Amino acid sequence: MPADILPIAHFNFVGEIFEWRGPAPFFFVAVPDDHVDQVRYAARIASYGWGVVPVQAIVNEIPFTTSLFPKGAGYLLPVKAAVRKAGRINLADSVTVEIQVTAKRGFDEEHPAI
Repeated sequence: MPADILPIAHFNFVGEIFEWRGPAPFFFVAVPDDHVDQVRYAARIASYGWGVVPVQAIVNEIPFTTSLFPKGAGYLLPVKAAVRKAGRINLADSVTVEIQVTAKRGFDEEHPAI
């Protein structure tokens, strides 16, 4: 991780890939309810607008950078096409996920990591 980044939240889970159709299909994994409060707390610090939360993610051992999308009372992790291709990940596959929410260094030290 770059030196100017501090972790705010870090968690792991197993989830299922699902498709949400729009103008183009998008593939996601839902963040489990037991991690949503961590994401909400971290979003107060890390979100850059529209409720999206920047994250470093690893899906089936493939690291990438993206943002969590708010959806209803929870969050969705978009799984990029390049990640799906590299990991041979398909619709309805069960995947292991690691998420780290980060903020730029220099943020007020009153906000400790979760």
